[in-house]
Amino acid sequence: MSEASAPHAADRRELTAAQRNAVAELLRVSPVADELGRRFAKAGHELHLVGGSVRDALLGRLGDDLDFCTDAHPDETLRVIKGWAESIWETGREFGTIGCQRDGLRLEITTFRAEAYDQVSRNPIVEYGTDLAEDLKRRDFTINAMAVSLPEHRFTDPHGGLDDLAAKVIRTPGTPRESFGDDPLRMLRAARFAAQLRFAVHPDVHTAMIRMAADLDRITAERIRDEFTKLLCGADPITGLRLLVDTGLADRFLPELAGLKLEIDEHAQHKDVYEHTLTVVDNAVSYETEGPDFVLRMAALMHDVGKPATKAVGPDGRVSFHHHEVVGARLTKARLKALRYPKDVTAKVTALVALHLRFYGYGRGEWTDSAVRRYVADAGDLLPRLHKLTRSDCTTRNRRKAAQLAADYDALEERIARIAAAEDLARVRPDLDGNAIMELLGVPPGPVVGRAWKHLKELRLERGPLDRDAAEAELLRWARDEGIVE
Repeated sequence: MSEASAPHAADRRELTAAQRNAVAELLRVSPVADELGRRFAKAGHELHLVGGSVRDALLGRLGDDLDFCTDAHPDETLRVIKGWAESIWETGREFGTIGCQRDGLRLEITTFRAEAYDQVSRNPIVEYGTDLAEDLKRRDFTINAMAVSLPEHRFTDPHGGLDDLAAKVIRTPGTPRESFGDDPLRMLRAARFAAQLRFAVHPDVHTAMIRMAADLDRITAERIRDEFTKLLCGADPITGLRLLVDTGLADRFLPELAGLKLEIDEHAQHKDVYEHTLTVVDNAVSYETEGPDFVLRMAALMHDVGKPATKAVGPDGRVSFHHHEVVGARLTKARLKALRYPKDVTAKVTALVALHLRFYGYGRGEWTDSAVRRYVADAGDLLPRLHKLTRSDCTTRNRRKAAQLAADYDALEERIARIAAAEDLARVRPDLDGNAIMELLGVPPGPVVGRAWKHLKELRLERGPLDRDAAEAELLRWARDEGIVE
């Protein structure tokens, strides 16, 4: 990979080290990328690996999704890849992007753009550009404004992205005001890259984020949701979350987060709920075993959002937050709905927030087997996440208290395992199914069957498994009390 455009002297010092990563990564994808470059060149067009793909190659973390830019328009791109690509999709065509697959690589090829917002609308105005320099200038950050030509492998870096990559700094190619004015979502993207890459935002970028935070209101909930999800699932979500709060961006789409900064009364001490929440998120990350878990992280983030509305100071000066889990679940559901998260994701996060306090009290010896069954039944498939969330929520600095809570939860998990081994708690169901209920009571399908089923399930949770005779006797007793049978 040779150097075609690198105006900063530091590029020559840093490029050699970065090239080691880039060359290794590019060699892996070169058979496909260079072949594609030759096809574009034969058709009289340029092709460049660009943006995040170049950044990740330099960082030694290039994936199987590659981004390219070209002077060819979408119709011309289609002609070049037709018969070569194994599959083609045009879902991004209105933005000048054609996608295809080849040898296990997903390729997205976008026409040079001179994209801008009209400062009012929520969607970009797409205009095709004429050259690479113009395309790179319009990109969000310098670390995403580098390109490698194909098949020649000429490196182009007109805005010092390589310097910023080495310094781990997020900076805009032009002024931050111009960049964020074009697309306010870039402010949220700055926080997202800080979380993903563990980079710091440049002071000028930070200042612009504060001054222009309100411009984020121009962006659709869906676009904000997607960027925030990537931020929360980043390697260092805490840095990203702090940026959102410190710059005021969180106030625009997640005001509950900044709202956790409760005023601390010197006469009514309680722990800092905001700092506690960030610690819980960090703890939750440490419990993940199969990559980022958005549902767990979001539940950790939202678990105490009901506290500001429920804060009360008693006569003894103690602070309480009674039923904050109920209020928090309601606020969580409303916020995720406003951000257009899928219903199943919203339901899972909301349920975890509602359940996160259920464990407390177990250590006092008050839980019966029935309570354990209900804990497992109410959590359902969320039980593994609830275990992680509950453990993450223990942030006390009192070592004795922390050790006791951990031991109590260890005991609860062992008890769950013991009862589950005997009763198959993962699938707690009544001892009689719907058909048996209808046959025994002589009723057709309908509300009565549902009520009977619910009664038997409650009985199952309360007493554990019943044999057939006992279950039928209980059902008949219930039916008589309800006036369903004589």
